[in-house]
Amino acid sequence: MADTPDQTPKYAEFFCGGGMVRAALQDRWDCVLANDIDPMKCAVYERNWGQEALHQGDIATLPDAKLRQPIDLYWASSPCQDFSLAGKGQGLSGARSGVFGHWADKIETAIDAGFAPRIIAFENVVGLVSRNAGADLNTVLARFVRLGYKVGALEIDARRFLPQSRPRLFVICVRNDVDIAGLTDPKPSHAFHGKKLQKFLGVATRPVRSNWLWWKLDDLPPAHMPLETVLEKRSKMPWFSAADTDRLVSLMSPPSLERLQVARKAGRTVVGTIYKRGRPDAEGNVRQRAELRTDGLAGCLRTPAGGSSRQILMFIKGNQIKARLVSSREVARLMGLDDSYRMPDTYNNAYRVAGDGVAVPVVRYLDDVLFAPILQRRCLEAVA
Repeated sequence: MADTPDQTPKYAEFFCGGGMVRAALQDRWDCVLANDIDPMKCAVYERNWGQEALHQGDIATLPDAKLRQPIDLYWASSPCQDFSLAGKGQGLSGARSGVFGHWADKIETAIDAGFAPRIIAFENVVGLVSRNAGADLNTVLARFVRLGYKVGALEIDARRFLPQSRPRLFVICVRNDVDIAGLTDPKPSHAFHGKKLQKFLGVATRPVRSNWLWWKLDDLPPAHMPLETVLEKRSKMPWFSAADTDRLVSLMSPPSLERLQVARKAGRTVVGTIYKRGRPDAEGNVRQRAELRTDGLAGCLRTPAGGSSRQILMFIKGNQIKARLVSSREVARLMGLDDSYRMPDTYNNAYRVAGDGVAVPVVRYLDDVLFAPILQRRCLEAVA
């Protein structure tokens, strides 16, 4: 078994992107493998973390030998487009999200060779809970159960740590022989287990229900970190022209226009964020809309290929309005990366790395409240 309780714990990250999991775990863990198929993201990973653990290539062709070593944690943030609301809803049958099966095959190969990690963590969009009436999530969890793990899931929004609304599903699986007494509750938590997740368990297959865990976590208040704290004071991003700014306002829906009017009367500069989206009108025709939020949070950062436009900042002071795109450094900060992190040189690539990533402080939180306590537990067979 892959147990190293008296040494620095080791982990492998799959679909690693620019290495945001590494940014979270680097102080207490050793990364022994990082894998991604995207050359651009691998270049960013290497720029920040070096190439020693990095293996670029398709997960399906990852050499099995790389997993034949003691590894305590497997982490995967696999492609989510087929599960998200912005995608086409193909679920596990989709070309991108379907790579989960290849990853699970690699885990099974490692387990068969005697290297079963204590913990498997899988992050994706919350849409996975209800996609295909819950069948896709059940398939994911049932596979882990067959591999010898108990399974549970948490819904965590990055807004508890950062000024970004970014709800995500975190599937946390623990090997059957690990003592987890005191780390679970008999009932779900309102803070981390939403109604859709609870409903899912009611229709899940018996193996999943029999091996389900309600992970026990203390509630977290939203972070007191307004959007302004991550903005660059002297950003080099160009301002929109007056005509382009006026067009943004003309595209706003009535609720967004109402928020704009409230912001104009605030007596200070209000910073809002805007996404341009296609929305059906009363006749059923799709019209482009500019949706404004002024609650101190950025909307969820998404890859430019995910079906939504890049996010726009709007600075509102009385009748004066200025707008520009969120900068590369700002999207890095919105993901919890510090300013030493080296983003891609081009704007679109920087936005891709951030939009496809996982919020750094969420991973760090999971390490504090679950991963570290699990690693400290003895195996039940050892206790016996």
